[in-house]
Amino acid sequence: MKTSTINSAFISFPLYRSAAKSSFLLAALLLAACSASPKVPLAEIASAEQAIANAERAQVIRYTSTELNTARTELTAARNAVLADNLPQAQRLALQAQLSAELAIAQADLLKAQAVNKDMQQSIDAVQQEAQRNLSGGTL
Repeated sequence: MKTSTINSAFISFPLYRSAAKSSFLLAALLLAACSASPKVPLAEIASAEQAIANAERAQVIRYTSTELNTARTELTAARNAVLADNLPQAQRLALQAQLSAELAIAQADLLKAQAVNKDMQQSIDAVQQEAQRNLSGGTL
């Protein structure tokens, strides 16, 4: 009879070990699921806010308002997505707002450079015309 008791103990021991392994595996999976859940994209929102502030300081509104307004709209949508607990969308919108603000700065810089280039070309043309007049006037 002792043999059957010992055998039943050996039989239940592997079941206990299997249940312990299963519990450990379940706990590990739950922990991984919790750590993989999206977090509030605070850094992305802060970066978007900073990029918009930089664009405003650079006065890009003088040259292009479309991209800056788009950035503001996307940042507002990102904040609303956080409130709606749609964190992946909030992160995407915050990143898009940052990129739109940076695009606004780049577009304004391009337009400024084009204006400077146009002014320089007009100055060069004026100097060339003056030089032509001086050459023409000197040979007469």
